[in-house]
Formats: sequence, C-alpha cells, structure tokens
Amino acid sequence: MSRVIRVSAVVMRDPHGRVLNVRKRGTTSLMLPGGKHEPGEDPRDTAVREFTEELGIALDVTLLRSLGVFETAAANEPGHLLVAAVFEHPFVPAAASAAPRAEIEYLEWVDPALAREDMAPLNTEHVF
Repeated sequence: MSRVIRVSAVVMRDPHGRVLNVRKRGTTSLMLPGGKHEPGEDPRDTAVREFTEELGIALDVTLLRSLGVFETAAANEPGHLLVAAVFEHPFVPAAASAAPRAEIEYLEWVDPALAREDMAPLNTEHVF
C-alpha cells in the first residue's frame, strides 16, 4: 500500500438493526458516513462534522462510542491503506428521512447480516 488515508466513520443503526451507509458520487462501494480529518482535528469531531456535511444531521459528540481503529484497503482508492477511527452513535430519528448532500449520491440502511458485493472493505472485514 503506497499511501495512508486517515478517516473517521460513524455506525448508526436504525430500530431494525440496519446500518446507515452512503455511496459517494462516481464510486461503487457503500460505506459508513465519515471522511478525512482536518489538520489537528480530533477524530470524534471529524466524525460529527462529516456526518453533518454528508447528511445534514448534527450528532452529539458526547454520545459517540469508539468501536476502534481499523486498517484495511481503501474502497475507492486502489493501493491505499485506510486507517479508520470508527464510532457508534445512537439512532437519531431525523436520519430515517435523511437525504444525500455534498459528495454523497446515495444512501441506504443495510442489514449487516446479508453479504453484499458492493460493501467497502471496512464494513465487511471489521464493522459488520
């Protein structure tokens, strides 16, 4: 792997246990909402900022629970290593009707028990 990409990502489950996933414009893999850190930004703050930018929903940083930091192949950038700080946030009712914003083209509530070919490696190897 030639380059490391550091991100924060958010796991949000709906009342049925499905996990919110997004797909960025021009890509094929579904992934957790989140994104790259700004210089000096705390990973928790990155998670909240990116979730708000991508879905228009503000999260409470104090409700984030760390699931860990995971390394895997980057879904949309071949040859790159993804290092992801992953946090879980309780369900926010507004998320049930969220619409894609910014670079997000599509969103879907995914059953993590069902195998799919369009999932990012972070999901299939670590989170799900």
